[in-house]
Amino acid sequence: MANRSPTHDSGYKLLYSHIPMVRDLLQGFVPGDWVNELDLATLEKCSGSYVSDDLRDRADDIVWRVRWGQDWLYVYLLLEFQSTIDPWMAVRIQTYLGLLYQDLIRTEQLSKAGWLPPALPLVLYNGHTPWNAAQEIDDLIEPAPSVLARYRPRQGYLLIDEQRIVAQGSLPQRNLSAALFRLEASRQPVEVMAILHTLLDWLKAPEQIGLRRAFAVWFGRVFLPKRLPGIAFEPMSDLFEVHHMLAEHVESWTDQWKREGLEQGLEQGLEQGLEQGLEQGRAQGLEQGLQATRHLLIRLARRRFGTVTATQAEPFLAAIRDPLQLEEFGDRLLTSSDGAAWLDELQQA
Repeated sequence: MANRSPTHDSGYKLLYSHIPMVRDLLQGFVPGDWVNELDLATLEKCSGSYVSDDLRDRADDIVWRVRWGQDWLYVYLLLEFQSTIDPWMAVRIQTYLGLLYQDLIRTEQLSKAGWLPPALPLVLYNGHTPWNAAQEIDDLIEPAPSVLARYRPRQGYLLIDEQRIVAQGSLPQRNLSAALFRLEASRQPVEVMAILHTLLDWLKAPEQIGLRRAFAVWFGRVFLPKRLPGIAFEPMSDLFEVHHMLAEHVESWTDQWKREGLEQGLEQGLEQGLEQGLEQGRAQGLEQGLQATRHLLIRLARRRFGTVTATQAEPFLAAIRDPLQLEEFGDRLLTSSDGAAWLDELQQA
């Protein structure tokens, strides 16, 4: 099972313990007109910890319920937060939902007709690599004789892949979850400052002080340490403090932010670009895949070492026809501090 980030999880749990965050998540990112039938004023946070019949304690991340329709029929929302890809997420969701239903039966929290309420499992994922895990448990089970089809579980979940949603654009307006996703995808301090201004405007009412504090804690413990590693941050209890702190240091931190972002971007871009290039090579011919990879390396070289080095590298990269050798020079591009030294290695290839 994929490792999860406790810091990321705890930060999201803190944010999504507030009704406005859950409300905007439902209104902005859950498809279907049925969401308009929910009485969002009745959103209520439930216990997310259960003890199974064999006395093993298990917990999911956050469970909410909300009234739907005329009767007190609740739609349960299971929020699961992921910073890495878990290929067995559908199995985990089925386990969580089973434990939830067991708890509702035990505590007699059923509908007027004595039935279990419907549930909506939501997985929020903020990783850079596109989510590729099965979204239904049926896809994780080997084929079987048709007579067994009725016994196959069908549990699925609704994936909210934040980075891809932001990249597609057309985010809902005045939406707190959309602002969080934009922060996760931001690449420059000026973007962060603009989103901060927006959040301060939206959360200026006295009753929003709790959510402002939650955002401040998330900034100080999750967001900024990830973007600016090695810098110690004083604890911040309000979003106004985050704004003042960033405003004072934004110029001095811009260079480091760019360096950290460039290294991360180069590594991710190389990994994704090489993968895309190799996939193109298999599907459309080796030469097209090699050309895509060469083009990526030239672009990365231009960003890191300048136009002259990138231009000089072009004929040497064009002569390399081994995908693994191109990948090796991509790795050296990330680790080399001297463009001339990297170019010398290319010439000797």
